[in-house]
Amino acid sequence: MNKNTLIQPWLSVQNAVAAVKFYKAAFDAAETYRLETPDGLVVKLSVNGAEFWISGGNVGNENSNEPESNIRMILVVDDPESVFEKAIKAGAKEIFPVGEEYGWKLGRIADPFGLHWEIGYQLSE
Repeated sequence: MNKNTLIQPWLSVQNAVAAVKFYKAAFDAAETYRLETPDGLVVKLSVNGAEFWISGGNVGNENSNEPESNIRMILVVDDPESVFEKAIKAGAKEIFPVGEEYGWKLGRIADPFGLHWEIGYQLSE
């Protein structure tokens, strides 16, 4: 890993629209990325340069089997394949392999403690 490595929390909630509204009002968070899909919403927020992600269903999406909220981490690195493989060898479980989708190159693992980590980088800003 190099000096460009970042760790960003990813908060999954049932009502992402309300959560984004709250963090904007409570912390003056600025929205720096937004993706709306049929499954819900993904937003990256920045509070004075400290970035975190919010995802979840839109208002009224009560049919989710997800817990009310949970957290996963994003590990931003230049070489996601080698970091991903090293994590697997250390005991992580593959959730999905490194690939390209939605403007990112990343894969997801679950660590031995049940936490999910997405490992990769944004292809273009």
